[in-house]
Amino acid sequence: MKLFSLCLALLLCTVTVWGQSQSLINCLCTIESGCRALGCAMDVGSLSCGYFQIKEPYWIDCGRLGSGWQSCSADRACSENCVKAYLKRYGTYCTGGRAPTDQDYARIHNGGPTGCTKTATVGYWNKVSACMSG
Repeated sequence: MKLFSLCLALLLCTVTVWGQSQSLINCLCTIESGCRALGCAMDVGSLSCGYFQIKEPYWIDCGRLGSGWQSCSADRACSENCVKAYLKRYGTYCTGGRAPTDQDYARIHNGGPTGCTKTATVGYWNKVSACMSG
């Protein structure tokens, strides 16, 4: 009975979804768009759209959720599920098999499948970390 209670308590206390904390997901949304369904804008040579500023290749890699890239990006639930699926797909790929941290996930969101290893994503992580601490 004690083992069951402990397992139940651990399950109830877990605040992660697909490996990423909801706090991380909320902060990615806040940093990318103020958590608004922004239209598409040119960013580093290609369009970024919606709540999480999703590019078309990102949407393809997340599994082509919804009825299309731009419509999914403009829908909070669809775009959030896309981000979670993308991070789940590339989390351990980027870390070489170790369990990814929120820092790894944030840097992957910003820098692509190997973003957790790129120094260019450290500044983005610092913004996310500050959001998560605040």
